[in-house]
Amino acid sequence: MKTNRPKIAVPKTPLDIIIDLITATIILLMFVYTAINYSELPEIVPSHFNGKGEVDGRSDKYILWLLPCIGLVTFVGLYILNKYPHIHNYMVNITEDNALKNYRLSTRIVRFTNLFVAVVFSVVLFTIIQTAQGHTLRLGSWFIPVIIGLSILLPIIILIYNQKINKSE
Repeated sequence: MKTNRPKIAVPKTPLDIIIDLITATIILLMFVYTAINYSELPEIVPSHFNGKGEVDGRSDKYILWLLPCIGLVTFVGLYILNKYPHIHNYMVNITEDNALKNYRLSTRIVRFTNLFVAVVFSVVLFTIIQTAQGHTLRLGSWFIPVIIGLSILLPIIILIYNQKINKSE
């Protein structure tokens, strides 16, 4: 689909840089934490938790590397996507006048989504490793609603709120 949206570079604000750095640091720490603990773990580790946070699936421990790897691929993919805000989806017509404002909001939402994904993956990884080491640590019934709220609903609410502000200007 070809669009005639303006192709402009969105300058990063200090907040944007901080969010990207925090996200990259979390991804790096996931690799480090896995590497530090890997040799001490049993060959079979928890790999799935039910809605109550109880272990209901187990896998070979090499599966632990999937979370940091998927986190890294997600981070890089969303980071690259933010270089092309003109291809993001918008609820308003993008013009020269409103492009920067809408592109900045869209890239910020993608950045926060990237951060939330990294946080969720790191919490799951930490829980898996701690549980495999025999510690009583469960992802409670709070985990799924928090993930849905932070990673899906919050960006949508922010986007809709911002679009209403745009229409009233």
